[in-house]
Amino acid sequence: MRRLILMRHAKSDWSHGTSDHDRPLNRRGRRAAEALGNWLRSEGLVPDAVLCSTAARTRETCALLDLPESSTVDHLQQLYLAEPEKIISNLRQRAKGDTVLLVAHNPGIAAAAAVLLRQTPDQDAFDRYPSGATTVMDFDIDDWADLAPGTGALRAFTVPKQLV
Repeated sequence: MRRLILMRHAKSDWSHGTSDHDRPLNRRGRRAAEALGNWLRSEGLVPDAVLCSTAARTRETCALLDLPESSTVDHLQQLYLAEPEKIISNLRQRAKGDTVLLVAHNPGIAAAAAVLLRQTPDQDAFDRYPSGATTVMDFDIDDWADLAPGTGALRAFTVPKQLV
């Protein structure tokens, strides 16, 4: 079995006047990322590996999750504003370990979650996939290369508003 955690970066700060790629989190986003990290640990959802977009807001979200050093982190330019097909392709090629966290952007991350799940959660928040939205799903596979659409079993879904 393999477990996948798909997370949209926490709320970013538009007031800095930086490029989209360099935009950091705002105060609410930093609190949300910390709450998501606490939730992951309390639920026993600590990843073996993390695939993260190179954007500042995804990197900051990932850092504020306060994951153990044993969780290896790969920052991938290919995940910056990636379409769902690119997200799934990167998982098939680069994911390692039993539990993988992928931190990226909408609309690609929301679409990837919907494509991979057998059945999506009956929650309005899943349809919106707001900042910090996180879906946890299990796959009955031995190798990430075998990841296929419509085969993920929903384990959990949360948004920062439920945690903060």
